[in-house]
Amino acid sequence: MASMLLAVIYLTFISLGLPDSLLGAAWPAMYNEFGVPVSFAGIISMTITLFTIISSLMSERVTKKFGAALVCGVSTLLTALALFGFSVSTKFWALVLWAVPYGLGAGSIDAAVNNYVALHYKSRHMSWLHCMWGLGATISPYIMGYALASGKNWGGGYSYVSIIQFSLAAIIFLSIPLWKKKAAQNPSAVAKADNKPVSYKKLLKLKGVTALLIAFFCYCALEQTAMLWSGSYLALNNGMSKQNAAKFASLVFIGITAGRAVNGFLTYKFSDKALIRMGQAVIGAGIILLFIPKTNITALIGLTLIGLGCAPVYPSFIHSTPSWFGENNSQALIGLQMALAYTGILVMPPLFGAIAQFLSISLLPVFLAVILAAMVLSHELLIKKINK
Repeated sequence: MASMLLAVIYLTFISLGLPDSLLGAAWPAMYNEFGVPVSFAGIISMTITLFTIISSLMSERVTKKFGAALVCGVSTLLTALALFGFSVSTKFWALVLWAVPYGLGAGSIDAAVNNYVALHYKSRHMSWLHCMWGLGATISPYIMGYALASGKNWGGGYSYVSIIQFSLAAIIFLSIPLWKKKAAQNPSAVAKADNKPVSYKKLLKLKGVTALLIAFFCYCALEQTAMLWSGSYLALNNGMSKQNAAKFASLVFIGITAGRAVNGFLTYKFSDKALIRMGQAVIGAGIILLFIPKTNITALIGLTLIGLGCAPVYPSFIHSTPSWFGENNSQALIGLQMALAYTGILVMPPLFGAIAQFLSISLLPVFLAVILAAMVLSHELLIKKINK
């Protein structure tokens, strides 16, 4: 039963990752059909992110009232409906409208599952959980590619993924008794996690919370900026061909996914705190290699190291939250962390885009180094405060 529930939880995070790379894969085939500029993908993406932030902030209230399993099932169902809506849309405004339930579903499931695993499972399962997200995000562009190649157009790709999401939602609903049984086996968490929502004002007064949120914001800003701009950096700064730059732009993403698979085994020997520090050191080594001018091999190794270094940081932060700040506060705090994560994603990559346009794309390693320094300082301040 325990292994069956774990399999369902992993499937839940695959379902979270599946839609995340679908818009990017489909948009080149979509925007002409809707008669909009290529840049309008940003409107859809920002709508999804905005409602993901709102959903993350609401997650504690909904999860405490209805339970993690029901929230995950409904959230997956919402994303399935949104993807089906995308598949039948003929107007751009309809895509923006369907982006609302997509964002609401993504934020709730992210916070609910992260907190559930942090409370009831070991650190290695948190790493493998986030590896499953990477697997889902890797699979969906291939599904879209298959749909386009077989003449089903982009709508067919969205409908295929929506069918998978509907199936996963059904599995989650059927597994609700397993979630409840596992939660009942942890009487400590059940006893401490009362149903009264924790106010964000109270959370922000806890020692170390501000440092945690700054560190988490910085991590997500660094990860997403590196993932979004690595291809442009290779092409415009290093003179790599557009074809090769596009091919190697996935190195950060590949490093994160593969690193999280390996990181699950490292948790047997190292603590979350040690893994965060090790990850930051590896990110730093990758950034240093990017400073070597116009050398493709060192840039490629650097981007891969940035991805590998990012791998343990996110899951280790999330897994440590209940032990750092208490199980009663963890759901609200993880929801707040998710909101900060998506805020970092919403703000920082476009900020570097403006820097690249008006100054130089060559400033990417400087930008990443500044964010990394802020993350390291915030993490060390956090450790100092919670150890007092």
